[in-house]
Amino acid sequence: MAFKNEGSIGKIEIVNYSEELKESVKTLNVEWLEKYFKVEPIDVIQLSHPTREIINKGGMIFYAKYNSVIVGTASLLKIDEKTFELGKMAVTESAQGFGIGKALMDHCFKIAAKNNIQKLVLYSNTKLSSAIHIYKKYGFTEIILESGHYERANIKMEKTI
Repeated sequence: MAFKNEGSIGKIEIVNYSEELKESVKTLNVEWLEKYFKVEPIDVIQLSHPTREIINKGGMIFYAKYNSVIVGTASLLKIDEKTFELGKMAVTESAQGFGIGKALMDHCFKIAAKNNIQKLVLYSNTKLSSAIHIYKKYGFTEIILESGHYERANIKMEKTI
């Protein structure tokens, strides 16, 4: 579905995860993973079983609705009581450029602050230069990347909330 930019982000609504929407986190993430990288085994597990692998482990999943259609998603995956991974973030290609990614990021920061999360980390790839630019704009800084988390990741960043 193609969207027309109406010049307003007022049509964006952020909603919480529900069982009825669980397929959207998989569909949206697989779309961008297949475009730029590949779907890794950890992705298959987390995206196929989001309730068990993210929600039941203390994480959160959010969706962006644009004109009542789910077009984006972002997750906060629990690492420990004070640290979460900002991940599983995707906006369908036809809805990019409408501020949906920004709305999802802002929502994640608001929820992190509300829940006393002290630090967010994310894994990315420098090939996604516009994403890296946005992360830096939001105050994320590069830290040492441990091996083995995601094959596609060649950069790890963090932000203190």
